[in-house]
Amino acid sequence: MLTRPILEVVGLHKSFGHTEVLRGIDLKVAPRELVFVIGPSGSGKSTLLRCCNRLEEPSRGAVLIEGENICAPGVDINRVRQRIGLIFQSFNLYPHMTALGNVTLALRKVQGLGRAEADEKGMAALARVGLAEKAKSYPNELSGGQQQRVAIARALALEPHILLFDEPTSALDPELVGSVLQVMRELRESGMTMVVVSHELSFARAAADTVVFMDHGKIVEQGPPDRIFSAAESPRVREFVATISGHR
Repeated sequence: MLTRPILEVVGLHKSFGHTEVLRGIDLKVAPRELVFVIGPSGSGKSTLLRCCNRLEEPSRGAVLIEGENICAPGVDINRVRQRIGLIFQSFNLYPHMTALGNVTLALRKVQGLGRAEADEKGMAALARVGLAEKAKSYPNELSGGQQQRVAIARALALEPHILLFDEPTSALDPELVGSVLQVMRELRESGMTMVVVSHELSFARAAADTVVFMDHGKIVEQGPPDRIFSAAESPRVREFVATISGHR
């Protein structure tokens, strides 16, 4: 029996005014799969992720999470978003709250947990990203890499079925990138389903199951990392990979 995709995007279009940003995206993400989305700036990668949890409303098409069309009328989007964690390039932490406070806020406000239970889940999530000892620290006391790991813990605490990462390392100093990628590697090994938009091609080569190349709002090519990075069919993909690899 074929496993149902956790995430399925069908004929997705998104326009801002007269600008068509997504032009008919079809994508399936299987349970436990790590899908890496690459492509030039402005190709629609971030918009695709934001449509997948309806931070942006698709113009047309469907987004299915475990078979449920989350674009259908009457869908409880807050309930849906507990199943889809989204980690941004800017950490979006509340500066006046500790690391633990940031992680437990949604547990208390969205899931209605009491403080003790929320703190227990929050500490477990911080431990998963290697930051249990920073629970009482405020964001301005943490490095950028630590702040991003708190943001990942915040998403994990809700026990999502899939995590979406939008350029999770692009705002970090180079020496801090490794700690975030290590957490993502560990999540991958634990079986978390992930869609990652990033220029970290070496991480994509090592960890991805599928690499998707987008350009001008369309998927140009997708396949295993070895093929996309070493033997892509599309000249546009080969050119992009050569350019990015040359900058590293």
